[in-house]
Amino acid sequence: MSQTASRDAIVVGAGPNGLAAAITLARAGRSVLLVEAAATVGGGARSAELTQPGFLHDVCSAIHPLAVASPFFKGLSLREHGLEWIFPPAEAAHPFDDGPPVILERSVESTAQGLGPDGDAYREALSPLVRDAGRLLPDLLGPVVWPPPRHPLLMARFGVRAIASARRAARRLFRGERARGFFAGLAAHAVLPLESSFTASFGYFFALLGHASGWPMPRGGSGKIADALASCLKSLGGEIETGRRVASLDELPPARAVLLDLTPRQILGIVGPRLSARYRRALERYRYGPGAFKLDMGGRTRPARAPPPSTWGRRSTRSRPPSALPMSGGSRRGPT
Repeated sequence: MSQTASRDAIVVGAGPNGLAAAITLARAGRSVLLVEAAATVGGGARSAELTQPGFLHDVCSAIHPLAVASPFFKGLSLREHGLEWIFPPAEAAHPFDDGPPVILERSVESTAQGLGPDGDAYREALSPLVRDAGRLLPDLLGPVVWPPPRHPLLMARFGVRAIASARRAARRLFRGERARGFFAGLAAHAVLPLESSFTASFGYFFALLGHASGWPMPRGGSGKIADALASCLKSLGGEIETGRRVASLDELPPARAVLLDLTPRQILGIVGPRLSARYRRALERYRYGPGAFKLDMGGRTRPARAPPPSTWGRRSTRSRPPSALPMSGGSRRGPT
């Protein structure tokens, strides 16, 4: 970009990654403008009245184990910018048609007890990971290439397990369908066929997050994450402009660098001829994965308070919590 730029950097796209990039630059003393096409920042971390007035729903993601475990987030003091985490009595539940759900709890022991004869195998697989979580998670959540991991041996031991497909790992680890189904549900966060290599890593990783740091939600909805990040950026001197769709780099004011937090097709449309032919072909070949379905509901009364997790395995439907599974319901007091 121009050497007579008025700003050091412009970031296009104010999703969590764009916000993080802008904050990183601002913390380094650089002048930053963050540009977003939508009326609000956040990308997939937004909340809105999707059903009825006063009923707040998370537009995309609702539960954020990766955010609460993120070394980057931990270094921002986002509580000072209004972000408060709510930790549920249990992290997740995997339902079955012919029996009670398997509950992912903070305790490895409590989770293992719900797996019956496969409890010992679960303890053996997860206990070492949880014991080393303080060293392992920063490497797992750090940059892929550089700097190198601080604990390469731990990463290598995790990688030996992670390289397998979820189907193969589940069949090797467990004998029963309940434990296998539970592991498959965690691994499904890969949004890939469970026969694909490396999908086992998601099963181990999300179970580890449940035991090490939890699967919380932000009080007031996912939009509070974006609000806190935006507040942090502004406190560092960064600028934010919403409602501005960028169709070409030529539309942007001068800057020493431009960062794009966009999809491959959006990058092609905005940058196009400036890219090498080889890189353009790579972007053109990109294929988007399957989407997700969610149902937003607005109720007339507040949801019933869930009983303690220790009662969730009973056969009576009364003892099963109405919100044990990830749901996107809403109340006038905020997301449920």
